[in-house]
Amino acid sequence: IKAIRILIAIAAYYDYEIWQMDVETAFLNGHLSEEVYMEQHEGFVNPKYPNHVCKLKHFIYGINQASRQWNKRFDDKIKKFGFTQNPDEPCVYLKTSGSYIAILILYVDDILLMGNNIPMLQDVKSYLGRSFAMNDLGDAAYNLGIKIYRDMSKRLIGLCQRAYIEKIWKRYYMENSKRETIPMQEKLKLRSIMYDVRCTRPDVAFAQNMTSRFQQNPDEEQWTAVKNILKYLRNTKDMFLVYEGNMERELRVSCYTDAGYLTDADNLKSRTGYVFVLNRGAVDWKSTKQSIFATSSTDVEYIAAFDASKEAVWIRKFIFGLGIVPTIKEPISMYCDNTGAITIAKDDGVTKGARHFREKVYYLRETIKLGDVKIEKIDTDDNLTDPFTKALAFPKHSELTRNIELLPASSFM
Repeated sequence: IKAIRILIAIAAYYDYEIWQMDVETAFLNGHLSEEVYMEQHEGFVNPKYPNHVCKLKHFIYGINQASRQWNKRFDDKIKKFGFTQNPDEPCVYLKTSGSYIAILILYVDDILLMGNNIPMLQDVKSYLGRSFAMNDLGDAAYNLGIKIYRDMSKRLIGLCQRAYIEKIWKRYYMENSKRETIPMQEKLKLRSIMYDVRCTRPDVAFAQNMTSRFQQNPDEEQWTAVKNILKYLRNTKDMFLVYEGNMERELRVSCYTDAGYLTDADNLKSRTGYVFVLNRGAVDWKSTKQSIFATSSTDVEYIAAFDASKEAVWIRKFIFGLGIVPTIKEPISMYCDNTGAITIAKDDGVTKGARHFREKVYYLRETIKLGDVKIEKIDTDDNLTDPFTKALAFPKHSELTRNIELLPASSFM
């Protein structure tokens, strides 16, 4: 999902075409590489050989290898047409011809095709149509349950999950009620919220992660918190994650990190939060409980920066492999609001208080030395990661969500 967001942010900046296709019965397209047998189906047993089994000539649904073999066959086909696979995101393929480029994203049987030359994209589409049974869905409008809104006159793309949010509300009988009489299906509920968080709603990442810890046996207070998240999603169902194409601004990745010290009252562990921004919009984010104990606010801020640096290495390698974002050759700016953590990252040796996570100390320093990231100071009030580590009052929460380009539809439509 994050690779799709990154590519959509880039497509908005360069004003690429974005087309969509769908493969019919994708899992039946693979080639059998081994002998597979099945029992005769009930009602279709050969009376002459009731105890015989059937040897498969082609894949059928339910075979364990079907998804893998489909992916291998697609990979072979698309590479024969001149595409190369991104080494850091195997579902992304790239083809270039001079200044022209085509980018293909495969997600199971859904295909997004992006590029800056219509004849080139049409050739790809025709080739795929000859290779597989395809549905041509035209300009991308919905992908993986996400609405893709585009205003080419403004060079703007927005991602929204209104239909998905409404589906959640209907599933749990909460369309019109303020007082809930909801079945206690907490696991399903949190999985539903989790998909929103993964795709387009970084504003509920902190709340979802906090409540997910209690899904096995929630009490009334925790259950109310889950319902409040659902109410918030209903009231903000028209929020879009927006990417704009302002060519006067450089296309550059920035990272913001933050930590919440001793936020878990049960075991006194702390919280990591980070968000990566490209083309002004959030493309990657996380809010999670830290795995080890830290003894100071400086330590937890450093651990949060370490967590973000691991993701920064992947993002930089992935975008570098595309060859279309010149600024990615430079280190990603990682903004931290803790002076002590920045000092540790730029210093040598390990302080006594940081010895229990020294591998994290050295990893972050290594990414800085290798030029993957550069850590910089930012004022706490300007840190976009605040909503990922703590609950905020509505005005501050709204301000920071706007700053990562999570906007109501009325503000740009």
